[in-house]
This record gives sequence, C-alpha cells and structure tokens, in this order.
Amino acid sequence: MPDVLIWTLVAVVATAIIWRGSGLLESSSERLAAYYRLPDIVQGAVIVAVGSSFPELSTTVISTLIHGEFELGVAAIVGSALFNILVIPALSGLASREPLKANRDLIYKEAQFYMIAVAVLTLTFSFAVIYQPLPSDTDGAIRGELTRYIALIPVALYGLYLFVQYQDTLDHEGEVDTRDLHPGREWGRLALSLLVIVIGVEGLVRAAINFGEIFNTPSFLWGITVVAAGTSIPDAFVSIRAARNGRGITSIANVLGSNTFDLLVCIPAGVLIAGTAAINFSIAAPMMASLTAATVVLFLMMRTHMTLSKRECVALLVIYVAFLIWISAESFGVLDWVPSLPPATAN
Repeated sequence: MPDVLIWTLVAVVATAIIWRGSGLLESSSERLAAYYRLPDIVQGAVIVAVGSSFPELSTTVISTLIHGEFELGVAAIVGSALFNILVIPALSGLASREPLKANRDLIYKEAQFYMIAVAVLTLTFSFAVIYQPLPSDTDGAIRGELTRYIALIPVALYGLYLFVQYQDTLDHEGEVDTRDLHPGREWGRLALSLLVIVIGVEGLVRAAINFGEIFNTPSFLWGITVVAAGTSIPDAFVSIRAARNGRGITSIANVLGSNTFDLLVCIPAGVLIAGTAAINFSIAAPMMASLTAATVVLFLMMRTHMTLSKRECVALLVIYVAFLIWISAESFGVLDWVPSLPPATAN
C-alpha cells in the first residue's frame, strides 16, 4: 500500500509538471502563431495542437527508448485520443454558455482527415503483421514488427495534412502582428517548456509501469487510462478556455488536430528513433475499433445542426466512462473479449 501512495503521488506531481510545461508551450505557440496572423483553424489544428500534443510525443519516445515499452506508448496515445474525442468536446460544450458550434471546414476537412488518419494507422499496424510477422507466444496473439519504412506511411500522410493547412494559410490575408512580442524570447520559453514536459512524462511513464507491477496488471491498462489522461490535460485546458471565450471552432479544431498529430506522428516517432518496435495487433485492432467508433459518434453529433448540444456532451462522457469500465474489466480478468490482453494475476 505505501508503494501505491508513493506512485500515485508521483503521477499527480508529474501531471502538474506536464500541465505547467504545456501552459508555457501553448502560450509561446499561440504568440508565435499570432505574430504571423495565421487563420484560427490553422492555429487550432496545427500550432496549438502540436504544442499541446508534445506530452504524447514524449510518452512514445520515452516508453520505447528508455523502458522498452512500445505498447505502453501506443496505449497512452490511443487512450489520449479517446479522451480528446469524448471528454474534451463534452467538457468544452458544458463549459460554453451556448451549444458548441462547428462549421463545414471543421466537419468536412478536419474531422474527415482525422478519420482517414485512424484508418491509415490501422493499415500501418496491419502491414507490420503482414510483411514483418513475429512468432506467436502462448497467448496466441498476432504480432508484427514495425520498421522505419512502415512507420513512414502515417508520417507521409501528416506531411500531406500540413500541405493542406499551408494552402489555407496562403489563402488567409492578414498583416504580421509585432506588438509586444519578442520572437527570440518566445522561442526560449518554448525550449524550456519542452524540457519541463519531458520530465513530467517520464514520471507518468514510471508510475504506469510500477502500477502494473503492484497490481499485477499489464502496463497497457495504466497507459490507456492514467498516462493518457495526464498527457491530455493540456488539450483539455486549451479547448475549454477557447469554448468559454466563444471560439468553438478553435476548441474542436485543437482536439482533431491533436489527435491527427498523435496518431500520424507520435506513434511512429518511437519506431523512427528506435529502429523497430513490436506491435500486438490482437490488442491494437480492438483499440483502434473503439477509437473509430468514438470518432464516428462525435462526427455525427457535430454534423447535426453544426452544433454539439449539452445533451450530446453528457452522452460523450457516458461513452467514455463505459470504455473505462470495459478496459478495466478486461485487464482484471472479469471479461475476455480481448483474449490476448493479459489479465491480473494473483500475488
């Protein structure tokens, strides 16, 4: 029990560190974006999204390189994506004084491109199993090896995404805003914030690994819940603040842009740095299916009258709680819908 309290404290402190570092990162990113007068949707979907997603990027790299836990990194990314899709829009909509509004650019470009990103990452995992299969263990799981060449597939798609956003920037007319801004100072603040975030993420990853050992559960469970929620807090604050200020489009664009970056860049990053990483497709496929279902639900809700009502926000929270109950039941052996997920064992 003392170990549980110690690592719970570590997780809480690490989350606070990530929140602080992300606050610095986001403010610097927003100031630099305003300096060049970028369109709101580009600020939300690229600048702010990438800044607030740096904790997820750090999670994958640290999990793979330092701890040899690539699956924990993937779990944290998928869990963060689910948190972003279900919880953040719900909290943003509830915090807003009126229903959260969307527009056709958000629905037919950002949302649909994000759905393509989910499909491409699933195909990437499939290619690893088809072209680089690994021997099955006693659990009968289907495994494959992600190589740098395979990992470049989602990264290339993100390059296309940036190109589309760049075209939007060219279409946007505006003058450079130089008032009260020192670019060199902002870049220095940004570099400091990256260091702070890396320290916080390392604490969260270590807490997840130790929780797995203490409770005899796979670290996957703690990655998709504790680490995912901890690294998603920056996105939550950014989106809720934007919603309260009446900028619903920026709020939702941040969520979709963050998830696009998480799936297409953060997961491949660990592979590109480490060289190779094993993927358990028997676990990855159900998780990607859950993410796909959550994405479709949000897309349909936003498409209805181009708003997200209070009732729909509550429904999104209920769906997320149901997901947490399901994945916890799987990890503790209550359910066996994902047979290759190792359940808790007795001490």
